[in-house]
Amino acid sequence: MAGKRRRDFYEILGVAKDADEGELKRAYREAARKYHPDLNPEGAEAFKEINEAYAVLSDPRERSRYDKFGRDGQGGATGFSGMVSVVEEVLGDVLRRRRAKQRGRDLRYTLEITFEEAAFGCTKTIAVPTDPSVADGPTREFSVAIPAGTKEGGVKMLRGDGEPGRGGMPPGDLHVIVRVKDHAVFRRDGYDVHSDVALTLPQAALGSVIEVATIDGPVKMRIPEGTQTGRVFRIRGRGVPRGPGKNVMRGDHLAKVQVITPQNLSVRQRELLEELAATLGSEIAPRSPTGRKGILDRMRDLLDS
Repeated sequence: MAGKRRRDFYEILGVAKDADEGELKRAYREAARKYHPDLNPEGAEAFKEINEAYAVLSDPRERSRYDKFGRDGQGGATGFSGMVSVVEEVLGDVLRRRRAKQRGRDLRYTLEITFEEAAFGCTKTIAVPTDPSVADGPTREFSVAIPAGTKEGGVKMLRGDGEPGRGGMPPGDLHVIVRVKDHAVFRRDGYDVHSDVALTLPQAALGSVIEVATIDGPVKMRIPEGTQTGRVFRIRGRGVPRGPGKNVMRGDHLAKVQVITPQNLSVRQRELLEELAATLGSEIAPRSPTGRKGILDRMRDLLDS
């Protein structure tokens, strides 16, 4: 099979064989702009050909040898100095075109919201600089809808609201990054909400009805008698919504009990606890190596058992 025909250098540049230096340079510049890979992804092979052709024809010695013997007599182009200057000119032109015609950059904005706003969703108005590189410059305002159930680090993308494009190119996008403030009471795990609930000794021992704070407000919860520290009560459907809407499924609220041991007892309170300890007996906990446990230690052992 015959090999691919090697094109004539003058044909590649589109000039006559008597073209002078100025004509060669103009032809190379136009061809380089047309086939430069940054402007024409499919022009890599053609760009290589025109560089080779100009490297030879722009050097008088190499051009003379080429005219006499063709490519067979050409021992390797040495006339690269002229080509380099034109290549630099073409590359500079490419960069200028890129700057003049460029898609707008994407912008980032960090929006801080409360725990409840993240859980139930909200709408916030934000102000974004028209030109981020100019301090105290004009701003643009956007209304951002944060959906229910949004998590820390969630991203809301506003298409086309980034930096304006240049030369008719489209604008970038605006990425709103959500940061959720820490809550003094609640902690989130997926769609469940966790909190700690403090109980007094009588409430834990005798049972009671208490109010538990939830993201919906206070909810009454029954504490059975003999409740121990660390027990977790589940209040169903009082967690974070799994999406928008009134009837959407929700996570649960998990309340962990912490029984508070009384301190700074009055004389009467101590007497009552001593009477209670006497009725409970001394077999609740073994003696310590240093002697018999105190009344409060024994009560704590009972509640933690």
